[in-house]
Amino acid sequence: MSNEKLIDWLEQGNISIPKLLMISYKQLNINEEEMMLLLHILTFIESGNRFPTPIEIASRMTFTETKCTDLLRQLIQRGFLEINEESDENHIIHEKYSLRPLWDKMLQMLYQQNMNEKIQKEQQLEIDLYSIFEQEFGRPLSPFECESLSMWIDQDHHDPIIIKAALREAVISGKMNFRYIDRILFEWKKNGIRTIEQAQSHSKKFRQSQQKQRNNENQPDRYKQTIPFYNWLEN
Repeated sequence: MSNEKLIDWLEQGNISIPKLLMISYKQLNINEEEMMLLLHILTFIESGNRFPTPIEIASRMTFTETKCTDLLRQLIQRGFLEINEESDENHIIHEKYSLRPLWDKMLQMLYQQNMNEKIQKEQQLEIDLYSIFEQEFGRPLSPFECESLSMWIDQDHHDPIIIKAALREAVISGKMNFRYIDRILFEWKKNGIRTIEQAQSHSKKFRQSQQKQRNNENQPDRYKQTIPFYNWLEN
């Protein structure tokens, strides 16, 4: 290959194809024929021709002009491609292809995938939470207890991690009942506690307050009890 030919080839430039499009067009229900047509339209647009005709597109493909026209119509009808109008400095109206609907569908797909992953993660956390409660209680939960646990999640909107922390607090306190755990969650919510760190800080202050109160009692030193700080948030 001569240097002149190589330079001509390089000067034609490159086309930028989003990697996400290449790995997800199947999920968008785009077949290979439609995909190639979209890539050719993208190439025309990046080359300055924003509204190539079916004849121009077909000249680069193995499709006939009629086939290209049909595919273009299908892509527009299915919401992957659209034709917009714009005016130039002489107020002449021109039509152009836009791939914005395709990019929008890709973003919607990503959003839905993230939402599905979030829902699956939350469902798994709930399943794990029921298992942890049954392990700590040493028995299957009663229907009333299952309903209470469900209400903490669905109605009171307590994070499963916070509910787990309240369970640990009840275990340490030796008060293994749902009423006590419900009281812990109520107090935490009233005090605006929403994270593990906040719950840990609140628990530490509460225990320190208990210890101070015990130490201030008018008793001989040998009768004073020291209340240890349990880091119940550690797994």
